[in-house]
Amino acid sequence: MNNQLVDPFGRRITYLRLSVTDRCDFRCTYCMSEDMVFAPREQILSLEELYAVADTFIDLGVKRIRITGGEPLVRKNLLSLLTRLGQRAELEDLSITTNGSQLAEMAGALQAAGVQRLNISIDSLQRERFSALTRRDKLEQVLEGIEVARAAGFAKIKLNTVVQKGCNDDEVIDLVDFAIARDLDISFIEEMPLGNISSHQREQTFCSSDEVRARIEQRHDLVRSSKLTGGPSRYWQVVGSNTQVGFISPHSHNFCGDCNRVRVTAEGKLVLCLGHENALDLKGLIRAHPGDSQRLRDALMNALQLKPERHHFQSDEQVQVVRFMSMTGG
Repeated sequence: MNNQLVDPFGRRITYLRLSVTDRCDFRCTYCMSEDMVFAPREQILSLEELYAVADTFIDLGVKRIRITGGEPLVRKNLLSLLTRLGQRAELEDLSITTNGSQLAEMAGALQAAGVQRLNISIDSLQRERFSALTRRDKLEQVLEGIEVARAAGFAKIKLNTVVQKGCNDDEVIDLVDFAIARDLDISFIEEMPLGNISSHQREQTFCSSDEVRARIEQRHDLVRSSKLTGGPSRYWQVVGSNTQVGFISPHSHNFCGDCNRVRVTAEGKLVLCLGHENALDLKGLIRAHPGDSQRLRDALMNALQLKPERHHFQSDEQVQVVRFMSMTGG
């Protein structure tokens, strides 16, 4: 066990979500404010520093890395980092979460670099609604990106939708049908209370996974899937199709019991739990002791002893964590 990351509750950490930027070309209403202030570039980890963090996690037994943001594909020279990670035989899975806006130009290069799976965020198939949710009129660009990605040969592509009552919950079946027609998987996510927002009141727009599943079952038969991805989704197979529907339910069905993941933000903060503010400053350590992998290794192993057992999200307006999701990494 000396070469593994194990928390006080016996959970082995094998999954790292590594944010490469806090910047994004969208301004999704549940993720950030319109006038978002991003971190100064010198405060963001360099690609070399990001690789050093990933390298140490891999040496400590991490098998899956998901690259996140912000929007990771706006990070300059990202392909150089992905290529290095893609060459690591110890990694079982290298994936990216993206809003899809850059995929038409980058999908082929991402696949060639070693990225195996994509998660593509899409909350509406209606142009005006998409524009209102993202504050950007780029639905056609995202749809084109999805088609280019489908042709690029990734092992798996999954869509992600944050469901809000009275906003896009009436599109749940349309989105499932969209995924089925393209042999894609799709996950529906309960909005998390991260960051103070002014666009809507979360307690009024909260839509539980149970409500979403019931809506889907009005059209499609679902059977429980045994699929395990190392993430928080609980999957159901759409009978008669290749599509699996996942539900990420931080409010209604806490998924902390088998948590196997941690996050590193673009500013180099190790976030042990999405629902807690506590974080370890890896950037300070790396820049004070460049090249000292043993010191970084020890810091990570010690930090894991502070990982909480669970988060305690509520489905009301209360904000328990003031940082936006874009600052944390998806």
